[in-house]
Amino acid sequence: MSPLFYRLSPQLVLCSRKDPYEPGPQEEALFLETGAAFPLGHPTTRLCLELLKEALATGEVKSLLDVGCGTGVLALAAAALGTPRVTGVDLSLDAARVTLENARANHLAGRVHAARGSTECLKGPFDLVAANLPWEVQMDKAPELNRLAGPGGRLLLSGFRENQEEPLLTAYRKLGRSLAQRLIKPFHHPELPPDLSFTWVAWLLR
Repeated sequence: MSPLFYRLSPQLVLCSRKDPYEPGPQEEALFLETGAAFPLGHPTTRLCLELLKEALATGEVKSLLDVGCGTGVLALAAAALGTPRVTGVDLSLDAARVTLENARANHLAGRVHAARGSTECLKGPFDLVAANLPWEVQMDKAPELNRLAGPGGRLLLSGFRENQEEPLLTAYRKLGRSLAQRLIKPFHHPELPPDLSFTWVAWLLR
């Protein structure tokens, strides 16, 4: 399947408006405006979607927070998979606007709410807190994301590489969290990156 497509379930396909997917007779497609930071084809987006499907499979997640929601890929995927209450927050007004437009275009406006702002304005707790954010932001926001998940909630985190894991995991262990699941995805490139790591990581913490 093209990097611009992602199969959420046998019947449901997530795809970019830039290269719309032609659904089959038994399929439904969600068409999204996607952004540049962590687009639909980015390894961390794919990793997050994999963990999201597994986290939602039991039906126990009734509320989800997408921190740094961007264009709402994770938020809309969660809503499409049946999460009753989905909230997206982003420092960019344009990101929140596009998330809401994507929700309306896919008939999910009743489940997805998005706003410009910081997590500090949110009360919580949420059953699942998802954050696909750069490592520096993850380190800074760890206590706040932990608060929003609450004692019984889980965290789905990505946006960092394999060689950045240890300090972030240490920070969460000090907050009482443990690693429930870990996925990795190498990213092949002809030149070495400055940090000498091509391997992206996603976690599910409990």
